[in-house]
Amino acid sequence: MTSTVDEPFTTAAARSAQLETEILEHPERFRVLTGDRPTGALHLGHYLGTLANRVRLQTAGVDVFVLIADYQVITDRDSVGNLTGNVRELLLDYLAAGIDPARATIFTHSAVPALNQLLLPFLSLVTVAELQRNPTVKAEAEATGGRSTSGLLLTYPVHQAADILFCGGNLVPVGRDQLPHLELTRLIARRFNQRYAAGQQVFREPEALLSPAPLLLGTDGTKMSKSRGNAIELRDTEDRTAALIRRAKTDSQRTVTYDPDNRPEVASLLLTAALCAGRSPVDLADEIGDRGAGALKAVVTEAVNEHLRPLRRRRAELARDPEYLRGVLADGNARAGGIADQTLTRVRDVMQMIY
Repeated sequence: MTSTVDEPFTTAAARSAQLETEILEHPERFRVLTGDRPTGALHLGHYLGTLANRVRLQTAGVDVFVLIADYQVITDRDSVGNLTGNVRELLLDYLAAGIDPARATIFTHSAVPALNQLLLPFLSLVTVAELQRNPTVKAEAEATGGRSTSGLLLTYPVHQAADILFCGGNLVPVGRDQLPHLELTRLIARRFNQRYAAGQQVFREPEALLSPAPLLLGTDGTKMSKSRGNAIELRDTEDRTAALIRRAKTDSQRTVTYDPDNRPEVASLLLTAALCAGRSPVDLADEIGDRGAGALKAVVTEAVNEHLRPLRRRRAELARDPEYLRGVLADGNARAGGIADQTLTRVRDVMQMIY
Protein backbone atom coordinates (compact mmCIF):
# COMPACT_ATOMS: atom_id res chain seq x y z
CA MET A 1 0.00 0.00 0.00
CA THR A 2 1.31 3.48 -0.86
CA SER A 3 1.81 5.62 2.22
CA THR A 4 0.20 9.05 2.49
CA VAL A 5 3.72 10.54 2.44
CA ASP A 6 4.20 9.18 -1.09
CA GLU A 7 0.79 10.25 -2.40
CA PRO A 8 1.92 13.66 -3.77
CA PHE A 9 4.77 11.97 -5.63
CA THR A 10 2.55 9.17 -6.93
CA THR A 11 -0.01 11.68 -8.17
CA ALA A 12 2.70 13.84 -9.76
CA ALA A 13 4.27 10.82 -11.44
CA ALA A 14 0.96 9.72 -12.97
CA ARG A 15 0.22 13.23 -14.23
CA SER A 16 3.76 13.57 -15.55
CA ALA A 17 3.29 10.47 -17.68
CA GLN A 18 0.12 12.00 -19.14
CA LEU A 19 1.96 15.24 -19.83
CA GLU A 20 4.65 13.42 -21.80
CA THR A 21 1.95 12.10 -24.12
CA GLU A 22 0.40 15.56 -24.45
CA ILE A 23 3.79 17.06 -25.27
CA LEU A 24 4.20 14.65 -28.17
CA GLU A 25 0.75 15.52 -29.50
CA HIS A 26 0.63 19.27 -28.83
CA PRO A 27 4.03 20.70 -27.85
CA GLU A 28 2.87 24.21 -28.74
CA ARG A 29 0.62 24.21 -25.66
CA PHE A 30 3.54 24.18 -23.27
CA ARG A 31 6.09 26.66 -22.01
CA VAL A 32 8.86 25.33 -19.79
CA LEU A 33 10.88 27.32 -17.27
CA THR A 34 14.13 25.81 -16.02
CA GLY A 35 17.59 27.05 -15.14
CA ASP A 36 20.72 27.05 -12.98
CA ARG A 37 22.70 29.22 -10.61
CA PRO A 38 25.94 30.46 -12.24
CA THR A 39 28.34 29.15 -9.62
CA GLY A 40 30.65 27.35 -12.04
CA ALA A 41 30.73 25.27 -15.20
CA LEU A 42 28.29 22.38 -15.51
CA HIS A 43 29.35 18.76 -15.20
CA LEU A 44 28.39 15.40 -16.66
CA GLY A 45 25.65 14.90 -14.08
CA HIS A 46 23.99 18.15 -15.17
CA TYR A 47 24.28 17.15 -18.80
CA LEU A 48 22.78 13.69 -18.45
CA GLY A 49 20.25 14.78 -15.83
CA THR A 50 18.88 18.12 -17.04
CA LEU A 51 20.55 19.55 -20.15
CA ALA A 52 19.68 16.58 -22.33
CA ASN A 53 16.06 16.81 -21.16
CA ARG A 54 15.88 20.51 -22.06
CA VAL A 55 17.18 19.78 -25.54
CA ARG A 56 14.64 16.97 -25.85
CA LEU A 57 11.76 19.30 -24.98
CA GLN A 58 13.09 22.02 -27.29
CA THR A 59 13.35 19.52 -30.14
CA ALA A 60 9.79 18.36 -29.49
CA GLY A 61 8.58 21.93 -30.07
CA VAL A 62 8.05 23.11 -26.50
CA ASP A 63 8.80 26.80 -25.81
CA VAL A 64 11.77 26.57 -23.42
CA PHE A 65 12.91 29.40 -21.13
CA VAL A 66 16.32 28.85 -19.52
CA LEU A 67 17.15 31.10 -16.58
CA ILE A 68 20.68 31.94 -15.47
CA ALA A 69 19.76 32.74 -11.88
CA ASP A 70 22.50 35.22 -11.03
CA TYR A 71 20.61 36.81 -8.12
CA GLN A 72 20.34 33.40 -6.49
CA VAL A 73 24.13 33.16 -6.23
CA ILE A 74 23.97 35.49 -3.21
CA THR A 75 21.30 33.57 -1.32
CA ASP A 76 23.89 31.73 0.76
CA ARG A 77 27.22 33.52 0.23
CA ASP A 78 28.83 36.88 0.90
CA SER A 79 30.41 37.37 -2.52
CA VAL A 80 29.25 36.75 -6.07
CA GLY A 81 32.72 35.48 -7.04
CA ASN A 82 33.61 35.57 -10.72
CA LEU A 83 30.01 36.04 -11.75
CA THR A 84 30.75 37.38 -15.24
CA GLY A 85 32.97 34.41 -15.98
CA ASN A 86 30.54 31.91 -14.51
CA VAL A 87 27.63 33.27 -16.55
CA ARG A 88 29.77 32.93 -19.67
CA GLU A 89 30.73 29.34 -18.78
CA LEU A 90 27.10 28.43 -18.17
CA LEU A 91 26.04 29.97 -21.47
CA LEU A 92 28.77 28.04 -23.28
CA ASP A 93 27.58 24.80 -21.69
CA TYR A 94 23.98 25.47 -22.70
CA LEU A 95 24.79 26.24 -26.31
CA ALA A 96 27.31 23.43 -26.70
CA ALA A 97 24.80 20.94 -25.26
CA GLY A 98 22.26 21.90 -27.92
CA ILE A 99 20.10 24.68 -26.46
CA ASP A 100 19.20 26.67 -29.59
CA PRO A 101 18.70 30.42 -28.97
CA ALA A 102 16.50 30.56 -32.07
CA ARG A 103 14.03 28.22 -30.35
CA ALA A 104 14.74 28.81 -26.64
CA THR A 105 15.07 31.93 -24.50
CA ILE A 106 18.19 32.21 -22.34
CA PHE A 107 18.16 35.11 -19.88
CA THR A 108 19.48 36.34 -16.53
CA HIS A 109 17.62 37.43 -13.39
CA SER A 110 19.37 40.77 -13.07
CA ALA A 111 18.56 41.86 -16.63
CA VAL A 112 14.78 41.46 -16.20
CA PRO A 113 13.71 43.93 -13.49
CA ALA A 114 9.96 43.44 -14.01
CA LEU A 115 10.35 39.75 -13.12
CA ASN A 116 11.94 40.64 -9.81
CA GLN A 117 9.31 43.28 -9.05
CA LEU A 118 6.69 40.50 -8.99
CA LEU A 119 8.38 39.30 -5.82
CA LEU A 120 6.69 42.11 -3.84
CA PRO A 121 3.02 41.22 -4.39
CA PHE A 122 3.87 37.52 -4.27
CA LEU A 123 5.46 37.89 -0.83
CA SER A 124 2.16 39.23 0.48
CA LEU A 125 0.55 35.91 -0.40
CA VAL A 126 2.69 33.61 1.78
CA THR A 127 3.48 33.42 5.47
CA VAL A 128 6.87 33.18 7.10
CA ALA A 129 5.86 29.78 8.51
CA GLU A 130 5.11 28.50 4.99
CA LEU A 131 8.52 29.61 3.82
CA GLN A 132 10.31 28.11 6.80
CA ARG A 133 8.62 24.74 6.19
CA ASN A 134 9.96 24.50 2.65
CA PRO A 135 12.34 21.49 2.56
CA THR A 136 14.84 23.10 0.22
CA VAL A 137 15.06 26.28 2.31
CA LYS A 138 15.61 24.16 5.42
CA ALA A 139 18.30 22.08 3.70
CA GLU A 140 20.10 25.11 2.28
CA ALA A 141 19.99 26.86 5.65
CA GLU A 142 21.54 23.81 7.32
CA ALA A 143 24.24 23.69 4.63
CA THR A 144 25.40 27.22 5.52
CA GLY A 145 27.03 25.80 8.64
CA GLY A 146 24.97 27.60 11.25
CA ARG A 147 25.10 31.05 9.67
CA SER A 148 21.96 33.16 9.90
CA THR A 149 19.53 32.61 7.06
CA SER A 150 19.45 35.54 4.64
CA GLY A 151 16.15 37.09 3.63
CA LEU A 152 16.90 36.14 0.05
CA LEU A 153 17.34 32.49 0.98
CA LEU A 154 14.13 32.48 3.00
CA THR A 155 12.18 33.97 0.10
CA TYR A 156 13.92 31.85 -2.55
CA PRO A 157 10.76 29.77 -3.26
CA VAL A 158 8.78 32.97 -3.91
CA HIS A 159 11.48 34.26 -6.25
CA GLN A 160 11.29 30.94 -8.04
CA ALA A 161 7.53 31.39 -8.34
CA ALA A 162 8.15 34.74 -10.03
CA ASP A 163 10.59 33.03 -12.41
CA ILE A 164 7.94 30.56 -13.48
CA LEU A 165 4.85 32.76 -13.51
CA PHE A 166 6.24 35.90 -15.19
CA CYS A 167 6.51 34.10 -18.53
CA GLY A 168 3.36 32.02 -18.23
CA GLY A 169 5.34 28.87 -17.62
CA ASN A 170 2.94 25.96 -17.33
CA LEU A 171 5.43 23.10 -17.17
CA VAL A 172 8.45 22.79 -14.88
CA PRO A 173 10.90 19.87 -15.05
CA VAL A 174 11.63 18.91 -11.44
CA GLY A 175 12.99 16.09 -9.35
CA ARG A 176 11.02 14.56 -6.53
CA ASP A 177 12.63 16.81 -3.91
CA GLN A 178 11.58 19.95 -5.79
CA LEU A 179 7.85 19.23 -5.73
CA PRO A 180 7.27 21.39 -2.61
CA HIS A 181 8.78 24.38 -4.45
CA LEU A 182 6.39 23.96 -7.33
CA GLU A 183 3.43 23.47 -4.99
CA LEU A 184 4.19 26.86 -3.43
CA THR A 185 4.25 28.40 -6.92
CA ARG A 186 0.84 26.89 -7.60
CA LEU A 187 -0.40 28.24 -4.28
CA ILE A 188 0.85 31.74 -5.07
CA ALA A 189 -0.82 31.68 -8.50
CA ARG A 190 -4.09 30.51 -6.96
CA ARG A 191 -4.02 33.06 -4.14
CA PHE A 192 -3.15 35.93 -6.47
CA ASN A 193 -6.06 35.09 -8.74
CA GLN A 194 -8.44 34.89 -5.77
CA ARG A 195 -7.21 37.82 -3.70
CA TYR A 196 -6.20 40.42 -6.24
CA ALA A 197 -7.86 39.42 -9.52
CA ALA A 198 -11.39 38.64 -8.30
CA GLY A 199 -11.13 35.11 -9.59
CA GLN A 200 -9.71 36.01 -13.02
CA GLN A 201 -6.96 33.69 -14.20
CA VAL A 202 -4.03 36.06 -14.34
CA PHE A 203 -1.67 33.19 -13.57
CA ARG A 204 -2.03 29.53 -14.51
CA GLU A 205 -0.97 26.91 -12.01
CA PRO A 206 2.11 25.22 -13.52
CA GLU A 207 2.49 21.46 -13.49
CA ALA A 208 5.45 19.27 -12.68
CA LEU A 209 7.20 17.26 -15.33
CA LEU A 210 9.07 14.75 -13.22
CA SER A 211 12.56 14.24 -14.56
CA PRO A 212 13.97 10.83 -13.61
CA ALA A 213 17.51 12.21 -13.48
CA PRO A 214 20.05 9.38 -13.18
CA LEU A 215 21.78 9.11 -9.82
CA LEU A 216 25.44 9.55 -10.69
CA LEU A 217 28.02 9.69 -7.93
CA GLY A 218 31.13 11.82 -7.98
CA THR A 219 34.56 10.28 -8.38
CA ASP A 220 34.92 10.12 -4.59
CA GLY A 221 31.74 8.08 -4.18
CA THR A 222 29.69 10.97 -2.78
CA LYS A 223 27.06 13.16 -4.45
CA MET A 224 28.39 14.75 -7.64
CA SER A 225 28.91 18.44 -7.00
CA LYS A 226 30.70 21.42 -8.52
CA SER A 227 31.88 22.54 -5.09
CA ARG A 228 33.38 19.17 -4.14
CA GLY A 229 35.62 18.90 -7.20
CA ASN A 230 34.46 15.33 -7.79
CA ALA A 231 32.74 15.81 -11.13
CA ILE A 232 33.71 15.65 -14.79
CA GLU A 233 33.03 19.11 -16.15
CA LEU A 234 31.76 19.47 -19.70
CA ARG A 235 34.70 21.76 -20.45
CA ASP A 236 37.31 19.28 -19.18
CA THR A 237 39.88 17.91 -21.61
CA GLU A 238 39.92 14.24 -22.51
CA ASP A 239 43.13 13.77 -20.52
CA ARG A 240 41.64 15.34 -17.40
CA THR A 241 38.49 13.24 -17.84
CA ALA A 242 40.63 10.11 -17.98
CA ALA A 243 42.56 11.17 -14.87
CA LEU A 244 39.36 11.83 -12.92
CA ILE A 245 37.89 8.46 -13.86
CA ARG A 246 41.13 6.64 -13.02
CA ARG A 247 40.92 7.83 -9.43
CA ALA A 248 37.19 7.14 -9.11
CA LYS A 249 36.23 5.06 -6.09
CA THR A 250 35.15 1.45 -6.72
CA ASP A 251 35.36 -1.58 -4.39
CA SER A 252 37.50 -4.67 -3.77
CA GLN A 253 35.48 -7.14 -5.87
CA ARG A 254 37.17 -8.03 -9.16
CA THR A 255 34.09 -9.20 -11.06
CA VAL A 256 32.11 -6.20 -12.30
CA THR A 257 28.35 -6.36 -11.73
CA TYR A 258 25.57 -3.80 -11.93
CA ASP A 259 24.21 -3.72 -8.38
CA PRO A 260 23.15 -0.16 -7.40
CA ASP A 261 22.10 -1.15 -3.87
CA ASN A 262 25.20 -3.08 -2.82
CA ARG A 263 27.86 -1.64 -5.16
CA PRO A 264 26.84 2.02 -5.70
CA GLU A 265 30.23 3.31 -6.90
CA VAL A 266 30.65 0.57 -9.52
CA ALA A 267 27.00 0.92 -10.55
CA SER A 268 27.40 4.68 -11.00
CA LEU A 269 30.39 4.20 -13.31
CA LEU A 270 28.53 1.58 -15.32
CA LEU A 271 25.46 3.81 -15.61
CA THR A 272 27.60 6.74 -16.74
CA ALA A 273 29.15 4.65 -19.51
CA ALA A 274 25.78 3.17 -20.47
CA LEU A 275 24.08 6.57 -20.77
CA CYS A 276 26.94 7.92 -22.87
CA ALA A 277 27.11 4.85 -25.12
CA GLY A 278 23.37 4.18 -25.38
CA ARG A 279 23.80 0.74 -23.85
CA SER A 280 22.51 -1.24 -20.90
CA PRO A 281 24.65 -1.07 -17.74
CA VAL A 282 23.99 -4.77 -17.18
CA ASP A 283 25.32 -5.66 -20.64
CA LEU A 284 28.42 -3.53 -20.08
CA ALA A 285 29.05 -5.25 -16.75
CA ASP A 286 28.73 -8.66 -18.38
CA GLU A 287 31.22 -7.68 -21.07
CA ILE A 288 33.78 -6.45 -18.55
CA GLY A 289 33.26 -9.50 -16.35
CA ASP A 290 36.22 -10.37 -14.13
CA ARG A 291 38.66 -7.91 -15.74
CA GLY A 292 38.29 -5.63 -12.73
CA ALA A 293 38.15 -1.93 -11.98
CA GLY A 294 40.89 -1.02 -14.47
CA ALA A 295 38.90 -2.38 -17.39
CA LEU A 296 35.71 -0.75 -16.07
CA LYS A 297 37.36 2.66 -15.88
CA ALA A 298 38.81 2.27 -19.38
CA VAL A 299 35.32 1.55 -20.74
CA VAL A 300 33.86 4.54 -18.90
CA THR A 301 36.62 6.86 -20.09
CA GLU A 302 36.15 5.89 -23.72
CA ALA A 303 32.35 6.21 -23.53
CA VAL A 304 32.42 9.61 -21.85
CA ASN A 305 35.09 11.12 -24.09
CA GLU A 306 33.46 9.78 -27.23
CA HIS A 307 30.06 11.13 -26.21
CA LEU A 308 31.33 14.56 -25.17
CA ARG A 309 33.74 15.04 -28.07
CA PRO A 310 31.28 16.91 -30.37
CA LEU A 311 30.02 19.00 -27.45
CA ARG A 312 33.53 19.99 -26.43
CA ARG A 313 34.47 20.82 -30.01
CA ARG A 314 31.41 23.05 -30.33
CA ARG A 315 32.13 24.65 -26.96
CA ALA A 316 35.66 25.56 -28.01
CA GLU A 317 34.35 27.13 -31.22
CA LEU A 318 31.76 29.19 -29.34
CA ALA A 319 34.32 30.39 -26.81
CA ARG A 320 36.24 32.05 -29.64
CA ASP A 321 33.24 34.26 -30.51
CA PRO A 322 32.44 36.47 -27.47
CA GLU A 323 30.32 38.83 -29.58
CA TYR A 324 27.99 35.98 -30.48
CA LEU A 325 27.67 35.00 -26.82
CA ARG A 326 26.83 38.56 -25.81
CA GLY A 327 24.25 38.72 -28.58
CA VAL A 328 22.55 35.50 -27.49
CA LEU A 329 22.17 36.78 -23.95
CA ALA A 330 21.08 40.26 -25.06
CA ASP A 331 18.38 38.79 -27.30
CA GLY A 332 17.17 36.43 -24.58
CA ASN A 333 17.12 39.19 -21.98
CA ALA A 334 15.17 41.44 -24.34
CA ARG A 335 12.53 38.79 -25.02
CA ALA A 336 12.18 37.86 -21.36
CA GLY A 337 12.07 41.54 -20.41
CA GLY A 338 9.27 42.28 -22.85
CA ILE A 339 7.17 39.41 -21.50
CA ALA A 340 7.89 40.42 -17.90
CA ASP A 341 6.85 44.02 -18.59
CA GLN A 342 3.52 42.81 -20.00
CA THR A 343 2.95 40.53 -17.00
CA LEU A 344 3.77 43.27 -14.51
CA THR A 345 1.42 45.68 -16.27
CA ARG A 346 -1.38 43.10 -16.00
CA VAL A 347 -0.59 42.56 -12.32
CA ARG A 348 -0.63 46.30 -11.58
CA ASP A 349 -3.89 46.62 -13.49
CA VAL A 350 -5.78 43.98 -11.51
CA MET A 351 -4.27 45.32 -8.27
CA GLN A 352 -5.46 48.81 -9.26
CA MET A 353 -1.94 50.20 -9.17
CA ILE A 354 -1.85 51.97 -12.52
CA TYR A 355 -2.13 55.68 -11.83
